[in-house]
Amino acid sequence: MHGLMQDWPLNCHRILDHAATYHGEREVVSRLVEGGIDRTTYRALRERALKVSQRLQGEGIRRGDRVATLAWNTARHLEVWYGILGIGAVCHTVNPRLFAEQLVYIVNHAEDRILFTDISFVPLVEKLKDSMPSLKKVIVLTDAAHLPEAEIELIAYEDWLAEADGDFAWESFDENCAAGMCYTSGTTGVPKGVVYSHRSNVLHALVANQPDMLGLSSRDRVMPVVPMFHANCWSICYGAPMAGAAMVMPGPKMDGASIYELLDSERVTVTAAVPTVWMMLLAYLEETGARLPHLQRVVIGGSACPRAMIETFQREYEVEVIHAWGMTETSPLGTLCTLKPEYAGLTGEERLNIQEKQGHPPFTVEMKIADDMDAPLPWDGKTFGRLKVRGPAVARAYFKGEGGALLDEEGFFDTGDVAHIDRYGYMQITDRSKDVIKSGGEWISSIELENVAVGHPAVAEAAVIGVADEKWGERPLLVVVAKAGAALTKEELLDFMAGKVAKWAVPDDVAFVDEIPHTATGKIQKTALRERFRDRSAANA
Repeated sequence: MHGLMQDWPLNCHRILDHAATYHGEREVVSRLVEGGIDRTTYRALRERALKVSQRLQGEGIRRGDRVATLAWNTARHLEVWYGILGIGAVCHTVNPRLFAEQLVYIVNHAEDRILFTDISFVPLVEKLKDSMPSLKKVIVLTDAAHLPEAEIELIAYEDWLAEADGDFAWESFDENCAAGMCYTSGTTGVPKGVVYSHRSNVLHALVANQPDMLGLSSRDRVMPVVPMFHANCWSICYGAPMAGAAMVMPGPKMDGASIYELLDSERVTVTAAVPTVWMMLLAYLEETGARLPHLQRVVIGGSACPRAMIETFQREYEVEVIHAWGMTETSPLGTLCTLKPEYAGLTGEERLNIQEKQGHPPFTVEMKIADDMDAPLPWDGKTFGRLKVRGPAVARAYFKGEGGALLDEEGFFDTGDVAHIDRYGYMQITDRSKDVIKSGGEWISSIELENVAVGHPAVAEAAVIGVADEKWGERPLLVVVAKAGAALTKEELLDFMAGKVAKWAVPDDVAFVDEIPHTATGKIQKTALRERFRDRSAANA
């Protein structure tokens, strides 16, 4: 016997329909890449998103085709996002901070047909376009007056959109169809594509909006500082219109003064970003004496949030900090650290002890910790093991089968993190099973840096570990054994690495040693290196 409820597919574009119908006058404010502030509404944004769908169909884009965006957080990017989804095409948000070779690999692997980009990234696209044979058109999110000159054909978005009359309706398709794609560079080897479905995105947004999670409502004004190319923008681009919350899109300016300007002038109540952004904001507030009278909650994730940051936001500015954890593969929100009744009465240091944890999962996210034999470990807040998760918004495979089988026999995904969980379900990351470094919300592969370093003719062996950094959370330290008789300096080695990896991934410092410790099986003993250099930081370099 089946239930007798209506068959109502969980398609992402229904979120924008809801926002336009029931919250149609709610603002979407953007700092434009060209300069100035733009104001629109959910109703107007939906009308333009429908035109995007209409034009994409006219370009021959069909269900399942990949359409890329390389753009900042603006209303134009948001309407393109929904316009792609509305015809069953796949919105592939590309991270411009990746190294050029990675960008080429990702676009080619995804077989993107059309690219929407901002004027900021035109020089980069111009340089790489010939290496991306699947890319047929480049549409720049601006008008004809601001369209830059280039040696490749560029199309002004506003002119392109003006060719649609808007007499269009979303396509109908199964909720399990692919909706979005984001590549993770946190894994070993080449970047791997995570493919979200309409169903997983809608369910994830519903979950993220729960009061113990992001808790968005129509009374909020939300500013996602986290980029739209970072794993579904932490679900805010779905959750905010779903709740009817106003949106404030910060565009390209991420400095403390610019972020403060929008927080204050647009009366933002909720915002989210990696710790590096908030370090810049707090520095600006300290320098100027400015306050945050409107801001109620700040979500901090991407890398561990420093205890002092939590304390400063809450003590000095009366802003609640919500520590978050997740991955590209988890859509991304896996846990958020809001306080259950068991901890709600804590104050002072005891409260901060809990808020340092990455938090507890919502319904639809199941966690376990296991040893190397996959035996479950106790939830005592002390015993740590491999963190595994499962749920309807957790990846079961990578695009085109890269990486092989991802799930264990119980259907859990190994996150690559090491963590412990307490009796109330609060998880805390203690280490990583892979030696990946997280700097300012971006993954840095230690293996990649080591491979580049040993390419120098004077390097005998190299190892890379993460060391603490006040601004970025973690920065890579390169540990090197030079070849006998070779004269090698830090500057010479870092100059050699420049241009071979992304600029922000180049180590800040080099430690020259006589030998690198190894395990009995010949592997580099990074635990010993971390212990040896535990007091070293990028600030000391």
